[in-house]
Amino acid sequence: MSTARLETFADGVFAIAATLLILNVDSQVKEGSSAIGHQLVEIWPSYIGYAVSFVTIGIIWSNHHTVMAQLERVNRTFLLLNVFLLMCVAFLPFPTRLVAENLRDRTELQPAALAYGATMTAMSICYLSLWLYAISGRRLLRDDSDPRTVSGITRSYLPGFPSYLTATLVALVSPLASVAFFGAIALFYVIDSSFFGDEVIGAVP
Repeated sequence: MSTARLETFADGVFAIAATLLILNVDSQVKEGSSAIGHQLVEIWPSYIGYAVSFVTIGIIWSNHHTVMAQLERVNRTFLLLNVFLLMCVAFLPFPTRLVAENLRDRTELQPAALAYGATMTAMSICYLSLWLYAISGRRLLRDDSDPRTVSGITRSYLPGFPSYLTATLVALVSPLASVAFFGAIALFYVIDSSFFGDEVIGAVP
């Protein structure tokens, strides 16, 4: 089975998830509740949530393209693993909104940060599983795929799970520090992509 239909479907899910993020920001502006200028300042947590999650989705999309470029074909197991990954991507706007709405409330921020972290941790597991399944025994790789590129992608994906799990567990002690940790992870992968993107695109996974 070729990768074309899978990539088309995945691109659609990524586009919808990214669009939903800005709709979450828009929903914070209430008509008639106060001056628009005041509201735009008051919803600053939504801007942060939007930026971090949009960048995260963008990097995941870039990584997905990188993975697909290394594959000759896909099978039903790979498709199923990809469905689980896209399920996490499509779900991301929801915990993003929870964090944005409760960023100033330390009591409610903890469950919101845990929900966001659980989503990102699950996503990292799905991504790593997807990639490891594809490369196991060179099962789905192109015949001309460079082993150094494959190894580089694997190395870039491995830190994702422990990083997101750690950031999630930090929420049990300090939700605000946990949210900052998530932002730092996104920033790290942006920098990683900028410096090493020509070789291996940085991996949120």
